[in-house]
Amino acid sequence: SKLAALFEHPLYNIPIPEVTKKDKLFVVNPMEKFSLRSSGSDEWVSSSKAETLLPTGKTAYDTYPAWLKFHVGINRYELYPRRDPLMPTLLRDLATQRIVSSVQKSGGTQLKLIMTFPNYGQALFKPMKQTRDQETPINFFYFSDFERHNAEIAAFHLDRILDFRRIPPVSGRLVNITKEIRDITTDKKLAKTFFISPAGNVCFYGECSYYCSTEHALCGKPDRLEGSMAALLPDKTLAKRRSWRSPWRRSYHKSKKAEWELNPNYCAQVRETPPYDRGHRLLDLIDMTVLDFLMGNMDRHHYETFEKFGNDTFLLHLDNGRGFGTHSRDELSILAPLQQCCSIKKSTYLRLQLLATQPYRLSDLLWEALAADPLAPVLAEPHLRALDRRLGKVLAAVGRCLAR
Repeated sequence: SKLAALFEHPLYNIPIPEVTKKDKLFVVNPMEKFSLRSSGSDEWVSSSKAETLLPTGKTAYDTYPAWLKFHVGINRYELYPRRDPLMPTLLRDLATQRIVSSVQKSGGTQLKLIMTFPNYGQALFKPMKQTRDQETPINFFYFSDFERHNAEIAAFHLDRILDFRRIPPVSGRLVNITKEIRDITTDKKLAKTFFISPAGNVCFYGECSYYCSTEHALCGKPDRLEGSMAALLPDKTLAKRRSWRSPWRRSYHKSKKAEWELNPNYCAQVRETPPYDRGHRLLDLIDMTVLDFLMGNMDRHHYETFEKFGNDTFLLHLDNGRGFGTHSRDELSILAPLQQCCSIKKSTYLRLQLLATQPYRLSDLLWEALAADPLAPVLAEPHLRALDRRLGKVLAAVGRCLAR
């Protein structure tokens, strides 16, 4: 396995700093009962069915469900460890656990559901909107592109192969729209949007600002629909997150340009602006830029961090559904932070060079990682080829900076 060999490589075994109590998102006494109660926030929707499944008595760490162990393991330096013994279980749970509740997630422009499992774990479900071989139409703006379920799955694995580990675990899943959404939802607004199509398929469209209409309905075959299941992060009432507007955010306007597109010395002013004026925040943002360029994601308007860790922590790479939309074009403007700042972490650069060599070819590694997903093949072959081509362009950009 090329993937196993990659994770054995010295560049993937650089130790993280020692994790002290203040570096952990949660400090849990392993012998203490961890009570799972509704926190009353919109992220937590508990159905009456789930209420009866609340565990009672002492809960030692060993008996925690995988999703809770994932939450407890989050620290200042990583969302999950490199050799995470939990990962196969966590991904399997996302793909196979019984769904006891499905409701729409508020906010965001496109339809997403929050699904709850009997063990109180929750996942964010993004339904399939495009087939594997469809590309984003050439006349679409980035802000009206579809969100793709397979992009969410592929982004998680790519982020792990790059050794960032800043995307929560995602698995593909084939969902039965009738039994796992329509029949169990307590969401009246969602329930009202179900219908049977002329072809006899079960369809629904939900309520949102983009593509929630009869014309853009999501239809099963006859009621089976692919989607991505992303493990939810800890509820914001338990672990506050801060949202940061990206300095290289696009204008989200049909004709206006953002300042960074007009000012070639834009990076100089970013470097003087907190939190980019000290620490590794700018380098972390450039890591995110590399990830986005490789998958062709132009939609990175914000990123998040856990508030508890202040400015000295990793960036969460959430919401990757607009990646992997085009394989025939490379959007070089995504690389603007790297090109304008001419900075990159040495460890990131060394790993990118490694992933450009034959034994560790990026496309082969991602193909291998995705082959284990329930919805394999997750990406069409041209997208994998595009990754190697784009990696070459990232390395060329760094090369030009070094030659300056």
